[in-house]
Amino acid sequence: MSLAVILLNVNQTGFSQAADTTQGWTRSGVFSLNMSQASFTSWAAGGQNSVALNGLVNLAANYKMGKSAWDNALIIGYGKMKQKGNDLGWVKTDDRIDFQSKYGHKATDKWFYSGLMSFKTQMDKGFNYPDTENKISDLLSPAYLLFSLGMDYKPNPNFSMFLSPLTSKNTIVIDDVLSAAGAFGVEPGKKFRPELGAYANISYKKDEIIKNVNFLTKLDLFTNYLKNPQNIDISWENLLVLKVNKFISATVNTHLLYDDDILIKIDEGNEGEPVLGKRAQFKEVIGVGFTYKFIK
Repeated sequence: MSLAVILLNVNQTGFSQAADTTQGWTRSGVFSLNMSQASFTSWAAGGQNSVALNGLVNLAANYKMGKSAWDNALIIGYGKMKQKGNDLGWVKTDDRIDFQSKYGHKATDKWFYSGLMSFKTQMDKGFNYPDTENKISDLLSPAYLLFSLGMDYKPNPNFSMFLSPLTSKNTIVIDDVLSAAGAFGVEPGKKFRPELGAYANISYKKDEIIKNVNFLTKLDLFTNYLKNPQNIDISWENLLVLKVNKFISATVNTHLLYDDDILIKIDEGNEGEPVLGKRAQFKEVIGVGFTYKFIK
């Protein structure tokens, strides 16, 4: 019997934070690359050869001068995995583009008059594996474009609570097939769905909540005034970073998502047609690797 197991992990993550008294522009970035490979030969316990690649870019550019504050953030993530023994080829494990820009003008010591814009989409086709014939998402299908006016409460550099009674949330589905199917809440055949409602964005970050442990959480809430305002869309992200030493860290990333307009396949019908329903979506990613950060 012979045995060969090869594992390779390369990962770069990190927190970057500027002091609250910084004037002018502050730029920071996080670059992450995670690559893993496993190979088995005559391995009695069984296993599948696999290769996985995941990348993440997290950039921020923030401006502060006098009574003005302008915060910009861009997150791009993409990942794929391939397993020997199936016909699926490379399977997508992560795919997102997330941009947010928020401008505020100080009203009082802790409150800002603020405007916020955010844009979210993905880069590649998505499938409900093992079905690789019928895509369920694609570039700009969906995309979410949000404009919001309100007040931002900032009692300290770690906490922000943006509250808006006037928000335009727009769902875009440019793919003809997905549009015809009425995917992501658009009317069948339509490629644009506007909503008007209230929005809240709450974020908190803390370095050293306990020794060598950093924490970041972000919660988005939206309710549509024009349709079922009692049903609230929820997006809640958490990131926990545990520093082993100066160069190595472990990360735990979770994302809880609920949108009343998105229907998820929950069963098979009598005729083989999918049965769709409303469900909460959840994603968890755990990683260990090297740490890198920059700020200037």
